[in-house]
Order: sequence, then structure tokens, then C-alpha cells
Amino acid sequence: MGDDKLGYLYIKRGMDILISLIGLLMLSPVILLISMLIKFDDPKTTIFFKQLRVGKNGNSFFIYKFRTMHQNAENILMENNNLYKKYLKNNYKLEQNEDPRITKIGLWLRKTSMDEIPQLINVLKGEMSLVGPRPVVPEELEEYKSKKNEFLSVKPGMTGYWQICGRSNVGYPERVDLELYYVKRKSLMFDLLIIFKTIPSVLKKDGAF
Repeated sequence: MGDDKLGYLYIKRGMDILISLIGLLMLSPVILLISMLIKFDDPKTTIFFKQLRVGKNGNSFFIYKFRTMHQNAENILMENNNLYKKYLKNNYKLEQNEDPRITKIGLWLRKTSMDEIPQLINVLKGEMSLVGPRPVVPEELEEYKSKKNEFLSVKPGMTGYWQICGRSNVGYPERVDLELYYVKRKSLMFDLLIIFKTIPSVLKKDGAF
């Protein structure tokens, strides 16, 4: 590994630790408020949701988010036969406003991307970075075919090139090209550019789903 590449990795990790620590401290009142709102909206639910994702070199980890769905989400959806058929036909997706699984506070959290704040914990732990390809569930790896190892050669990120290019508005196979574009061209300047472009993207709610 060259000195330039090693230096980039050290700086990137330093930024991850510093920004995630500052972010968690500064956002602690917001985290407390959101936690209270989630419980107020549905007292029986848990505040955080965790899901198994695939990280760097294929190592699995649990990604953290604020819970945006009811605890018995899938049963709620399956009770509506017509909506469930639509869900299956539409590649396992529904418009957020018609999805009965999503709580009232969850709808707002998703539209503002605030449901992803707990991922700062993943960044601090070193499982994720601030910038990188979006972490996928094991089944999604099949979309990368012969490029799996290339995709998994870097840490997944809270934001990335795919997010600033449309996020959920850009599906597979186009998403593969965007994620691999970042992997091939990753650099400190590219990371900073993505971070700065993420801010207006979040404010405009581009592709928030």
C-alpha cells in the first residue's frame, strides 16, 4: 500500500472519529427528543432498529437506525391483501404515504433522513465511514456479480456518491455503477465534495425513502 493511500486512510479514519463524536454530542438533545417521540407514537415499540448488513471485506455488522415502522410491520402489511400484492409487484416497495407499516413519526424521520443519525455509532465503532458505498443486505450483493470484492474493498458509508446522485430514485443496475465509481476514485477531496453535496440533498429530501 502506497504512502499516499495509507495517509488517506489515516486521515479518513481520523475524520470519522472526530465528526461522529462531535455529531453524537451535539445531537444528543435531538436524539433524546426523537426517542421520546417514538415512544409517544407507539409505546410498545423499541426506539432503535438494527439490521444485518455487509461491510468491508464481507464482514457483517448490525446497522443502527431510529425505528420508523411498527413492531409487527409485516403482519400489518399482509392484512391488506390488495396493498400487499402491490408491494410485491412494485419490487417490494410502497409509497411512504400509503405504507401502513410506517409510524407517523417514522414518516417524518424518513423524509428528513433523521432516522439515520444512530449510524454515527457505526462510524465511531469503525464498521462504517462517513463516506462510502451504502451498506447492503446480503441478498443485494448478487447485484454486484463479479464486482463484489471490489465493492467490499472499502468501508460502507452514511453518505456516498449514490446518495448525492438521487439515492432511492436510482435503482439497480445503475446503482452498481455509481457505487463502483466511488470505489475507483475515492480520495479525500472526493469525500469532502460528497459531504458538502449531501447537505442540500438531504434538505431537498432527494430520494428519501
